[in-house]
Amino acid sequence: MAPPSAPQVSPAVEPDRPDLTPAALRVLDTASRLFYERGIHAVGVDLIAAEAGVTKKTLYDRFGSKEQLVVDYLATRDARWRDFLAGHHDPADLGPAERILAVFDASQEWMAAHSGKGCSMVNAHAEISDPAHPAYAVITGQKRWMLELFTRLAHDVSPDASRELGRSLMLLHEGALVSDGLDVFPDAFGRARRLAAFLLSAAREAR
Repeated sequence: MAPPSAPQVSPAVEPDRPDLTPAALRVLDTASRLFYERGIHAVGVDLIAAEAGVTKKTLYDRFGSKEQLVVDYLATRDARWRDFLAGHHDPADLGPAERILAVFDASQEWMAAHSGKGCSMVNAHAEISDPAHPAYAVITGQKRWMLELFTRLAHDVSPDASRELGRSLMLLHEGALVSDGLDVFPDAFGRARRLAAFLLSAAREAR
């Protein structure tokens, strides 16, 4: 029997803003900073417009609503993360297990540079749990994408066990994200990476 084929990885939810004006870019950049630093519910359009140096009319003309601005904030951050991550796990000279461990290295680097207050998707989900909210699909879609990525990468290590191995790697990764964001204990990603390496070694030996 042929081994199962590797799963496909879903595309990102792209923000529908290919031609933002300079004013709209300032709005999005300002909203992204404020939403991440202070929380989505705590930040109103008045504050965003004032700090971006635009009128509320300009904000609504470009984005339509605060909800859409939240969607664009999360979708833009997700797209940047995926581009950043691709540079770590895509190099051809990496072996299958090394590509997976590179995800943990990339996350540690990203968190140190961009996510001092924890994972933006986890933080957003704490405020947006209604599936009817347009940003909900971006939040859950990003996490499903990470699971699909781990499962696809795990397929190259152990095709028959890729589903369970992908889930285990996802649990380690998300646990490290939360632990690092809360500063529960030092070197959360290093610890998760070592456990991931142990799982990968065991999976290879079991083939």
